[in-house]
Amino acid sequence: MLAATLGAALVLGAPAALAGTAPVSPNGSSAPAPAAAPKAAAPASQSATWVAGTRAYLVITAPGDTTAVRSAVTANGGTVFNHYDAIGVVIAHSASGTFATTMRGVSGVQQVGATRTSDVPADAYNPALPANPAQSTTPSGEPVRADMTQIKADQAWAVTTGSASVKVGILDTGVDDQHQDLAPNFNAADSASCAYGKPDTRTGAWRDVGTHGTHVAGTVAAAKNGKGVIGVAPGVKISSVRIAEPTSSLFFAENTVCGFMWAGDHGFKVTNNSYYTDPWQFNCPDNADQAAIIEGVKRAQEYAEGKGSLQVAAAGNSNIDLANKTTDTESPNDSTPVTRTITNACLDIPTELPGVVTVSAMGTTAKASYSNYGLNVVDVTAPGGDTTGIYSTLPGGKYGSMSGTSMASPHVAGVAALLASTNPGITPAQLRDKLATQANDVACPSDSRCKGTTAKNGFFGEGQVDALKAVGSTPPPGKYFENAGDFAIGDNSTVESPITVGGVTGNAPATLKVGVNIVHTYIGDLKVDLIAPDGTVYTVHNRAGGSADNINQVYTVNASSEVANGTWKLRVNDNAGGDTGRIDSWNLTF
Repeated sequence: MLAATLGAALVLGAPAALAGTAPVSPNGSSAPAPAAAPKAAAPASQSATWVAGTRAYLVITAPGDTTAVRSAVTANGGTVFNHYDAIGVVIAHSASGTFATTMRGVSGVQQVGATRTSDVPADAYNPALPANPAQSTTPSGEPVRADMTQIKADQAWAVTTGSASVKVGILDTGVDDQHQDLAPNFNAADSASCAYGKPDTRTGAWRDVGTHGTHVAGTVAAAKNGKGVIGVAPGVKISSVRIAEPTSSLFFAENTVCGFMWAGDHGFKVTNNSYYTDPWQFNCPDNADQAAIIEGVKRAQEYAEGKGSLQVAAAGNSNIDLANKTTDTESPNDSTPVTRTITNACLDIPTELPGVVTVSAMGTTAKASYSNYGLNVVDVTAPGGDTTGIYSTLPGGKYGSMSGTSMASPHVAGVAALLASTNPGITPAQLRDKLATQANDVACPSDSRCKGTTAKNGFFGEGQVDALKAVGSTPPPGKYFENAGDFAIGDNSTVESPITVGGVTGNAPATLKVGVNIVHTYIGDLKVDLIAPDGTVYTVHNRAGGSADNINQVYTVNASSEVANGTWKLRVNDNAGGDTGRIDSWNLTF
C-alpha cells in the first residue's frame, strides 16, 4: 500500500469487499482500511436485547403481507429487525444455532440464509453517528484531470453539466456532505444509513466511516465551482446511502437490500455500487445461506429497477475471469477465509445480478492490472487508475488518489446521469442500451485471456464510455469562456459576475449560448440578465419557476448586434426576502 502524495497525503486503502484501493498491486490484493479514516464514536449505550452470538438472516417469502412469517420468526427464537413486504424479505436476528433450520420448515417460508459468519455488532441496536470531520479549504483552481479528458467529460460539460432533477445514489461507506466540492450537489433529504439493514435518517448517519464513498461521490458529481476537482456530471444531485458498517466497513446482504429499496423509493435514477456483498466474494446457489442472499438482493435490485433506478457496479479487483470461475480464496471475509472450488453459477453480487451494469477498469489504454474481466459479464469500461490513481474528494475537504474498479464505476454512473439528464423519462433498460451504444470500442490486446471481438470482449465489454457521445451532441461551435467563481446572492440585492472575451472576430452570433448555473432556493425571486460590453441588457430569466431550486440551463441569445470582445456580465437581481444563494458558474460560447 502506497501513500497518496496528492491533496491530503493520506495512506489510502480499502477492505476486501470494496472495489477500490490505493494504487493496487498487480494481483489485486486487498488493502487494510484507511489509516487516517474518521472513526465513529463508540455507542453511548447498548440495547439490552443484544446478546453474544446474535446473527442476521434473510427470511424469504412471497411478496405481499409478511405478517405470518414475521410471527413465525418471533415464535422460533428470533426477532424481526426489519421487513420489506413488497419483495417478501424479512431481516431477522437470532442467537439460536437452529434458527435457520427451523425456519426453513415453516409454511410459506421459501428460503432462509445467514448473512454473515460473525455476530451482528451491538452497535446495530444503538448506532453511533459517524464523525463529522473538520473541513479544510483549498485555493482556487480546478484543473481538468486526465480521467475526465479520457472519457471526454470536459467536452460534454460544454453541452450540459447534468440536470439537478437527476438523483444519483452513492451506496458506499458514506459521503462527507460538508465537503466544499460535494455540498453544492448533496441531497440530504434522500440520504440515510442502511448499515445493519434498517434505514437510519438521523442527520449525518449517511457520513463516511472511511474515505471510499466520499472519493466515489466526487468522481460522479463534484461541483464545477472553480476549486478542487470536477465530477463527470457536476450538475446532478447525489445522495449518500451508507451501507458499510463502522469498524469493519463490510457490506452485508441486509444492508444492500436496504440500500436498493431506499433507491427505488427515493427516485434515484442511478446508483453506484463499488463493492461486493460480504462476506462471500461469490455466492453459490447450492449453499442454502448464499442462495437466500442471492435471492434477497436480486429482489431488491429488481424493485429498484422497477421504480426507475439503474444500478452500476464495479467488476472487482482480483484480476480474475468472471466468465470462468474456479476458486474463491477470500471468503468468508468476516471470519476466517477458506479455499473453495466454485463454478460460474456462483455470483459476485450485486455486479453479476441481471440488469446491473458491470464495469471493468482501464489505465490509460489497457485493462488495469487488477481489474476483473469476463466475456458477457463486463458491460463497459472506464478509467480506474493503475499506477497513478484517480484524484478525487476525501473527507474533511481533502483530496487524494485511489485506484480500482471502484473508481471506474462512478465514471460510468456519471455518464449514465448525463444520459438521464438529456433524455428525461428514460427507463433503466434504455439507459443500459445507451451506455452500450455510446461506448467506444476497445480491441483486445495481445493477451489470450481477452475473449471476444473489438466490438465486445471480456476486458472492456462494449467499450470505454464517452460522455460527449452520451449527451448526444458535439460541443457548441466557437470559442468558450467561463467564470466559475462564486458570487453570493443576498436578499433584495444585485450581483454581477464578469467574463472578459478576447480573440473573437467581429460580432457575437445570433445564437450566443449562455450557460447559467445558479444555486438558489427560490428561483421565482430572481431576474437574470446578460449585459453586453456596451451595456445592452438581455434578460434570460425573469422571476419564473416559483419555489423551485436552482437554475442550471443554457440560454440562446441573439447578440448579433454586439461586438464580441470585451467584458460581458451576468447580473442577478434578488427581488424578495427569505431565500439566498450564489452564482455558481456561467459561460459564453461564441
